[in-house]
Amino acid sequence: MSFAEPLIARSRRLRNTPFTTRVEASGVQAYTVYNHMLLPTRFRGLEEDYWHLRKSVQIWDVACERQVQIKGPDAAKLAQMLTVRDIRKYDVGRCGYAPVCDDDGLLINDPVLLRVAADCYWFSISDSDVMLWAGGIARSLGLDVEISEPDVNPLAVQGPLANDLMAEVFGAAVREIKFFRFVPMRFKGHEMFVARSGWSAQGGFEIYVNDWQLGGELYDALTAAGEKYDVGPGCPNLIERIEAGLLTYGTDVTRKHTALEAGLAKYCSLDAGTDAIGLEALRVQRDRGLTRRGCGFTISGQRVPAQRDPWPLIIGGKQVGSVTSAVWSPRLNTNVSLGMIAIDHVAPGTKAMVVTSAGERIATVSEVPFPGAAQR
Repeated sequence: MSFAEPLIARSRRLRNTPFTTRVEASGVQAYTVYNHMLLPTRFRGLEEDYWHLRKSVQIWDVACERQVQIKGPDAAKLAQMLTVRDIRKYDVGRCGYAPVCDDDGLLINDPVLLRVAADCYWFSISDSDVMLWAGGIARSLGLDVEISEPDVNPLAVQGPLANDLMAEVFGAAVREIKFFRFVPMRFKGHEMFVARSGWSAQGGFEIYVNDWQLGGELYDALTAAGEKYDVGPGCPNLIERIEAGLLTYGTDVTRKHTALEAGLAKYCSLDAGTDAIGLEALRVQRDRGLTRRGCGFTISGQRVPAQRDPWPLIIGGKQVGSVTSAVWSPRLNTNVSLGMIAIDHVAPGTKAMVVTSAGERIATVSEVPFPGAAQR
């Protein structure tokens, strides 16, 4: 007896976005749940979406990237306590990855931080709660801050033609925005932040839409202006992100991993004189040496099956790690994957047996981004 794939019941627990009606009219095929919101995962098909992203331009509904706003006289103090990255020199208009850790250096979230005003910061979070963590710290220390989730819904424009499309809608000045900088720009007389950032290796922008009604109108304007650029709906693509070596929180990295194990060392200001929570624990781990680390792997054989649970990595009859994301790469003509492995086995070329849901294969440690999978 065969059964249809179960559906997820739609309710107010799963919040729509300003772009949901447009996304569904565009023929979205699949969703996942991210921060209690719907995040599209497929439109034409996984490989079709991948090729389109690499050659053209896509509009992504990423409103699930919620903003935790910290505002007030003690905003700078709390923001710096929350991240192990030294942000003391961040000026207004700068953004950047800012890992949030607990006292043991374990990763709570890996957000992008935006300094939106002298006394105001946004943590644009991945799929876990930060507002309650920040609120608890502020209350325990008696800090003079307001912590909230503003009604801001990011819309991403990604792909090699993103510059051209954005210039059609926001003007030529958008081309001058530097990587990980954001500027206020106007759409129909309304100001919203536009950042050169996004969760792909193909380049693009994220628009922090702060007006629900204008969100749909902006989506329509981008779609109309993008016809000559072969614009289409899109979403973070599994093939593209694995090729680029982008580990994702909640899948490849969890609360059981430190920021260093997650490969975020360059975003951890370990020798800075800040009072960031988790910083001392990360210093100790650095000095003692890591016991495991996130890695890329190629996997032998035909296309791997769709993955839900981690696949064990075995060397010498002992489990030494796991593969957490895997997919067939049509450009590299092999299976590519991400996961964690014991530090003694991280050298590129190291081979292990991976126990997939379709049987045993050979996994070979690879550098990431995967060789041959360069941007564009």
